[in-house]
Amino acid sequence: MKRLLPFIIILCVLGGAVGSVLYMTRTKSAPPSDSNQSTPPQPGQAKPSPTLSAVRTGVPGAEPAHTLGPANAPVQIEEFGDFQCPPCGLFHPILKQMKQEFGDKLRVTFRNYPLPNHQHAIAAASAAEAAGMQNKFWEMHALIFEHQNDWKDAFDVKTIYEGYARQIGLDVERFKRDVISDRVEQRIFLDGKRARSMNVNSTPTVFMNGREVPFQSLPADTLRVLIENELRAAASQK
Repeated sequence: MKRLLPFIIILCVLGGAVGSVLYMTRTKSAPPSDSNQSTPPQPGQAKPSPTLSAVRTGVPGAEPAHTLGPANAPVQIEEFGDFQCPPCGLFHPILKQMKQEFGDKLRVTFRNYPLPNHQHAIAAASAAEAAGMQNKFWEMHALIFEHQNDWKDAFDVKTIYEGYARQIGLDVERFKRDVISDRVEQRIFLDGKRARSMNVNSTPTVFMNGREVPFQSLPADTLRVLIENELRAAASQK
């Protein structure tokens, strides 16, 4: 028995080590991602019944916010997005289409919520905010989303965003200063603070008149129904 004891001890130590590795592998928290939701339903798939959650409020974000549409529009959409998030890139043309269809009946607000697992998310948000300092936020917003596949795997996006700034007619030297300014950093921080106060933990997260839109309701045909429902409700209250 004494001769077997060293081997038993070694086996116990090895077993404990293997067990610890397996336990740590299972319990290690996964890093935040674009969304814990799936891609929006594709044509031919069953469409979920569109519903909205209860009204949710939070602390103010960056002011003035980046908005499109009149302040008194009956339907107010607020998106918390990450420029490097693939689902956000897919949602961009959908929201653009809704704005074209509903015009001044719809107001859109974009809030920056860059996720830590995207290496260029903060740089992209900073570029958009810096463009906003020259009243070109939405032009930069569109370019960054529409060319997401061109820069998402780039080693250094700085020159790419500077090229976009030049393309939309910005003062590039001012843009370079603004990108790294405290003001830009503060705006991103305040939007993130608002997101957290509203329990946002993935992107895109969209609110319509203060109520969260389920991720599966973000495709154009379903989102359109929700907007029309809100318009009917607003008309009935007049």
